[in-house]
Amino acid sequence: MKHWLACSAAAVALTVLGPLATAPAHAAAETYEIDPAHLSIGFLVDHVGYGKVLGMFLKGRGTYRFDEASGALSAVRVEVETDSVFSNQRQRDGHLRGDEFLNARKHPKMVFTAEGAKRTGPRTFEVAGQLELLGQAHPLTLQATWNKSAESPLPGKRYTMGVSARGTVKRSVYGMNYALSNGWVGDDIEVIIEFEAVRQ
Repeated sequence: MKHWLACSAAAVALTVLGPLATAPAHAAAETYEIDPAHLSIGFLVDHVGYGKVLGMFLKGRGTYRFDEASGALSAVRVEVETDSVFSNQRQRDGHLRGDEFLNARKHPKMVFTAEGAKRTGPRTFEVAGQLELLGQAHPLTLQATWNKSAESPLPGKRYTMGVSARGTVKRSVYGMNYALSNGWVGDDIEVIIEFEAVRQ
């Protein structure tokens, strides 16, 4: 069983007032830093049509700037360590790190960046950005939900934003074609992102 994910790895910022866009000059944007202990980057990929394999990337980090009052998002940057891929099967994970998939030795990071977002509902947003992987950058759009922003009740925590995001990446766009022609491994990679980010 062999497969891959391109994620995003990724990351998003959201608001309830107005469409998210690049921050205007008057906006009081704050910097948010994603808490690595509360960052989950998962993926699903079809395996020979029998079902989907679920995997994760275990190491990532990210920041963005966001103003709740104006609804402005900018400077999104999320880095994911490609060799942290985990699918609960050692042989498959080794294959995913190799040159037929993530080529983690040559490309140790994949990076998602975005400079704005569009409101699609009261608490839902579309974040259009770029995913850099295997030395190439291609568009990636995440459908995101702003779950909550508040002072965290947990010890040592500060003002925290919680976000859920989903998206789809075609691995063939990056030249990742292993087992594609015979249908053993799907082309579409479903991206699953959950995170908490702390206002700095």
